[in-house]
Amino acid sequence: MKVYKIWTLLFCLLLTFTLVMGCGSDEDTVEQEEQVEAFNASTMLNDFANTVVLATYTDLDNKAGELLSAVKALAADTTQGNLEKAQQAWKATRTPWEQSEAFLFGPVDTQGLDPALDSWPVDHVNLQSVLNSGDSLTVDFVSGLEDTQKGFHTIEFLLFRDGNQRKASDLSSRELEYLVSTTENLKTSTSQLRLAWAPEGENFSSAVAQAGVGSAIYPSQSAAVQEMVNGMIVIADEVANGKISDPYNESDTTLVESQFSFNSISDFQDNIRGIQNVYMGKFATDGQGLNEFVNSQDPDLDARFQREVQAAIDAIGAIPDPFRDSITANRGAVQAAIDAVSKVQQTLEQDILRLVQSSEFN
Repeated sequence: MKVYKIWTLLFCLLLTFTLVMGCGSDEDTVEQEEQVEAFNASTMLNDFANTVVLATYTDLDNKAGELLSAVKALAADTTQGNLEKAQQAWKATRTPWEQSEAFLFGPVDTQGLDPALDSWPVDHVNLQSVLNSGDSLTVDFVSGLEDTQKGFHTIEFLLFRDGNQRKASDLSSRELEYLVSTTENLKTSTSQLRLAWAPEGENFSSAVAQAGVGSAIYPSQSAAVQEMVNGMIVIADEVANGKISDPYNESDTTLVESQFSFNSISDFQDNIRGIQNVYMGKFATDGQGLNEFVNSQDPDLDARFQREVQAAIDAIGAIPDPFRDSITANRGAVQAAIDAVSKVQQTLEQDILRLVQSSEFN
């Protein structure tokens, strides 16, 4: 356009009508090409919100219901078989929760549900103080406790014993009372979280799916896609530089997540599987994921990142169980896992996020 600006008015007047129209056509062609280059993220955002997030939270809420039923059955009939069923139900509920940590934004953050569900590390002395108190361990009382005295890891403390099989006969009536109430509280939180995203509830899913076209939260599709990427960055950073690194660097088993059940390695793998779910747009079913956008812009980056995510899952799985022992006995394997997850974080920050920020979305 600068070339046109230096032409004299006389020359412009001598241009033929055809030439003028031709210039206009060139300009229209450029605009059309720019429109073709823009990526329509509507399907991707809808699938992320519903196929991934809402589906994960629905599974979490269903599993929490099964855990509550198992815990109540244990309280009613405290047999070894019922204890083991409750333990398995706890582990099953952990899976969708840990995968959901790849998108710890929206209601799970603004409504304080993340710390209410999963504060760690917990101090068993504080938990024991609740048991030793004279308070009636009702659901209302437990709901008012500190986050570190309820949620997943309080339930874990009551069901497990440092990787050893607890005896059902050792469970006291106070422990069973605490167990039922804190599991009731957990189920209330998972239901709240599901409804926050569900159409019949607060429908946060629509705020994501309608980014750029009426969403009060996300004024553009780019803003919503960046939120997705930042969610993955946050959990990659937490796994590499917190969940694995903190106990490893300090050689301190009290800093280990899921230390009572020895479920740590599964937790960490599920965190990275959550990244994989968001990137590929899948949970129980497949949808359009972020990978389709990245592939449309940089196929090599897409293929590389998919390899890096799987390599991180594998590297974590290569740590000998239990993790709490490996932080001192198998430091090479732990460091390899840290490096693999850090690579995922680096690619997200330096390549994928930048690609999103520099791209045009409809």
